[in-house]
Amino acid sequence: MSFATEPRAYHKTVLSDLQGAWSNLREAVVQSAGFPDWELAVFHIDEAMSWESVRNLAVMRQRLILVRNRLRHDGIPEDIITCLEDVNALMDETLEAQRNGEID
Repeated sequence: MSFATEPRAYHKTVLSDLQGAWSNLREAVVQSAGFPDWELAVFHIDEAMSWESVRNLAVMRQRLILVRNRLRHDGIPEDIITCLEDVNALMDETLEAQRNGEID
């Protein structure tokens, strides 16, 4: 009986960058908690980072739209806006890579 071995070489992909951007956004929102709808933004961020969303990027894109809608308030800290822009740009890049067959 043989055991599957863990791969030793991992390739950084746009998906890992996207995951990092979502994590940064979540952390920024939690650190600035207290503004309107911040809890709903965290909920949708967590949903966007779930396995179901990672396996179906169209679902993740829908969650991103919900997060953007929750973070459209006056007074949102600039670091949250910056993180949200990063997620948005990487989401576009990830969907493009998927269309080009670079990721499954």
